[in-house]
Amino acid sequence: MVGEEGAFVLGWDEVLTEEELSVTLKVLCMSEEEFKEYKEQDGWEDDSEEEENSTLLNEALSRLKTPCKKLLYDSVLLTLESYGADLKAEQDLLNNKEAYEKLSRREQQALQVRYGQKKILHQLLELVQ
Repeated sequence: MVGEEGAFVLGWDEVLTEEELSVTLKVLCMSEEEFKEYKEQDGWEDDSEEEENSTLLNEALSRLKTPCKKLLYDSVLLTLESYGADLKAEQDLLNNKEAYEKLSRREQQALQVRYGQKKILHQLLELVQ
């Protein structure tokens, strides 16, 4: 359902893999009976027109049903735990010019990428609380 990498792609303003996230949330929040019915009706291919035309802009994430928001929230927390340092530690390192300049160019770039990823994840946490 989520492709070969098994991950969703989030941007600053929207979910870039919105179809995969929508279907995954829909399925994971179904009861066993709803899932059987969905599967029997070939729901995998024939979602309603409304769902096909919806986009998962970040503001729409805050309007998800409670079980879906909880699932997203818990998933984001798990993802954040997989990072070695928290957002504040990375921000402090970015703001400390002397320490930042001691890093290799590659380490600086990695730090900037991690910091950006964490900022997006923290933004998502706020949206689905």
